[in-house]
Amino acid sequence: MALKTLSAKAAAALDKELMSTGAFSIDQLMELAGLSVSQAVYRVHPVNKGRRVLIAVGPGNNGGDGLVAARHLRHYGYAPTIYYPKRPKNDLYQRLTKQLEALDIPFTDDFPAALKSTDHVVDAIFGFSFSGEVREPFPAVIEAMTETTVPVTSVDAPSSWNIEQGPPKSGVGSSFNPDVLVSLTAPKPLIKFFKGRHFIGGRFVTPAIARKYDFDLPEYEGIDQVVEVGPNGQKL
Repeated sequence: MALKTLSAKAAAALDKELMSTGAFSIDQLMELAGLSVSQAVYRVHPVNKGRRVLIAVGPGNNGGDGLVAARHLRHYGYAPTIYYPKRPKNDLYQRLTKQLEALDIPFTDDFPAALKSTDHVVDAIFGFSFSGEVREPFPAVIEAMTETTVPVTSVDAPSSWNIEQGPPKSGVGSSFNPDVLVSLTAPKPLIKFFKGRHFIGGRFVTPAIARKYDFDLPEYEGIDQVVEVGPNGQKL
């Protein structure tokens, strides 16, 4: 039986509720989301398969999740590299960046070159709120992730995909289908177009909020922050 999905509108409302009646700060939610992503990467690409992880970071919250994931991956023994071409002046993102610099995690301005010498890619460019056209410098990055043979893990949504309708019909991202997807909080409608390994992460939602927004909480085991489900969200 497939898990219920969460629309873009509902996902945005849920985020607001978590930070109001849920009493979470955005820092907490980003930390838990990034931790989930790091655990999914550890599951699909353990350190002994190659330590080098290239993380493509966008300017919004999805990018913040990627920055947090990079810190955790560094502590797990990986050697992350960050591609972060559009850095917000927001204090939160600046602190996350400083934490990575303190761990001597390198930043690169040349994604295609870094892609040639990595073992795994994390796509943390655009999340569930993305709409419209992909703007520079990200078209070439998404095309490179489409064409590479290096495994790619996307955070919440494959970048360029519409949350409801999946990949664009043509142009940038139309052929992009990453190897792994980490749906945060709950799967989004786009999963019906996804063909790879699928995880749900974000172990912070109360049963009451899940009932209110009509989605299923996965059964996390022990200290796990992620649960693997079928490509379309069905329970394994």
